[in-house]
Order: sequence, then C-alpha cells, then structure tokens
Amino acid sequence: MNIFKDNRTILTLDAGGTNLVFSAIKAGEFLGEEIKISAEVKTLDEFLDKLILGFQQTKDRVGEVHAISFAFPGPADYKNGIIGDLENLPVFKDGVALGPFLENYFNIPVFINNDGDLFTLGESVGGFLPDVNKLLQKNSSKKIYKNLIGVTLGTGFGAGLVQDNKIIEGDNSASAEINRMSNTLYLNYSVEESVSIRGVKRVYASETAIAIEKCPEPSYIYKIAIGQEEGNKEAALKSFKNLAIAAADAIANSITMFDGLVVIGGGLSGAHSIILPVIVEELNKQFSSFDNSPLQRMEVFAYNMNDTNCSEDFLRPSTVSIKIPRSDKSISYNPVKKIGIGISKLGTTKAIAIGAYTYALTMLK
Repeated sequence: MNIFKDNRTILTLDAGGTNLVFSAIKAGEFLGEEIKISAEVKTLDEFLDKLILGFQQTKDRVGEVHAISFAFPGPADYKNGIIGDLENLPVFKDGVALGPFLENYFNIPVFINNDGDLFTLGESVGGFLPDVNKLLQKNSSKKIYKNLIGVTLGTGFGAGLVQDNKIIEGDNSASAEINRMSNTLYLNYSVEESVSIRGVKRVYASETAIAIEKCPEPSYIYKIAIGQEEGNKEAALKSFKNLAIAAADAIANSITMFDGLVVIGGGLSGAHSIILPVIVEELNKQFSSFDNSPLQRMEVFAYNMNDTNCSEDFLRPSTVSIKIPRSDKSISYNPVKKIGIGISKLGTTKAIAIGAYTYALTMLK
C-alpha cells in the first residue's frame, strides 16, 4: 500500500492526558492545523461531547471524510470498538462502546487501536523501517526487513508488532502487551515499574534521599545526567540505566519471539543518548550455563542505529560464498544475523497518527 497516493481523508485523534488533539490526513499528509481540546472531564457524557466537538470541527474544515481512526488506551476490545475500565480515564467503566457510538453519530466507519500498535505501524510504513531498508539498498545489501517491533517509553511501557505493514493484534486484542513482562531488576514486579516516568523518578529520589513528591521530572533528570543542570549526576545516570536494563530484557524476549528491527518512541526516548547504548549492550550479552559454556543472549546481534560506527557495521554486507557439497557450484550465505535498534524517525505523535491513518485505509479495503 502506498499511503501517499491514497486520496481518502481520515480523521485522527491523539488522546493524551492533558489534551485531545484532532487531525485530518490525506495522501499521507496532515491537512491544516490540528485542533486541541482539554481532556479534563468529570463524566463520560462530557468526554463524548468533546469527542464529537473535535471531530466535527475537523470534519468541517476538510470536507468529505471517509473514516475516523485513532489510538486509545486499554484494556479494550479494539475490534469491536469497546473500551474497558481505565485507570487514567475513570469515566470509562464496565465497557463503553466508543467506536459504535461515533459510527452512529458520524455515519462513517470508526477504527480504534492501541497506541503502541499504531506507533509501530506508522514507523513501518513511513518511518524507521523503510529508512533502514533504503540505507541497506544504498549500501548494496540485498537484505530487506519486514518485521518491526515498536516500543514506547513514557507514562508507561507500550509496544506493537507489525509484519509486512500489518499489525499483529492477537486473538484478544492483547498482543505485544510488553508492560506485563516481568522485571529483571525486581522479582514479582512488572517491567513497567522500572520502564516508565515513575520508575525514573523513583530511582532518582531513592538515590538522592528525597521525597518522590519533590523529585524533578525525567527531562530535568536527563539534563543532570548529561551535565546541563546541577544535581546528582551519578543518581541521574543510574535512573536511566535501570530503565534501559529492564527495557532491554523485555525487548530481548520480544526479539527472540518475533525477530525484527526495533524502534523506540515516547517522551523518555529523548534520553536515547544514555538509554540506547545500555540497551544494545544488554541485548548482546551472553547467558551463563551450568557447564560454563557461553550462550548468546539472542540468536541475532543488535546494532545501535543512532551510533555511526554501529550503524556502519550493521549496513555493511556480511555475506560470504560457500560451496555446495559434492558440486562445483557456490551459494551466498550470511553467517551474521543482524537487527537494528533506533529512535523514531517520525516522532511519536506523528507516527501514531500515520499508523491510525494507514490502519483505516487497510480496513476500508
């Protein structure tokens, strides 16, 4: 599918905790300015009214619209557009048929999906994955990647799996719920306790012996870590290192099951200069065994695509020619299995919107 040649217009929504941001996309491009409406509500009816207002104002600006498609937090039955009980949006309880409600009002198809899934889809069709494949082609490599694992680091730890530009949703709309993986640093805890804003703040507060309420935000902690602000640099570095170690274990398990490139987004990805080297180092570590023989953590080798040297090694062809037994013929063989890991090319918000747009076009066919 070439999303840049499709002339159907899709309305999208970025449902954040502070604002609801409405956009329209056509031929892969955003039409006009986005519309922002405060997300603060006390009742479900207030929230539904704000959705109608935002989508209607956006529709009035662009004219004919073919569908609505957007990301929304779960748990949810995304296929049927039903949202479950949400901690961050307590007005959603006991199952809310949000998709059917909007379909009835606007009389057009409505598609809802997980933000991690849509982020990954956006980066698959117009971001990280095609960018890597173009670089490989430029370096005379015949390798073409089709699988992408997307992870988002922010308020929580999200993920998505995309193969051949199609989301792997799972039978229960619960695929790639990476936040439910175990935490390698703390037994019996979710990985999200470390891979999240609260995780970064908890470590920094603990290391500096301050109350969590007085802990600076991760963006400021990052500036401390790189020496741009005063503070406990060692504690700041540890807060992001712990996040990276916990995230790397979950990512390694995902790669082992899915085998694809990895793209990272979310607000905390802004600290990638600290996070990425640690993640890649952890991915390429070895397991121990009871007979003292080493075992590579993954069957593939990970490369930091934001590091020039690592990127060049990844892009460099590593094929060799081997002889076919009992013949005079040879065949090409690549003994090094590689995956690249890097930061969002589109930006998280744009990637989610492009993913929502692409998902709608796929479902409309």
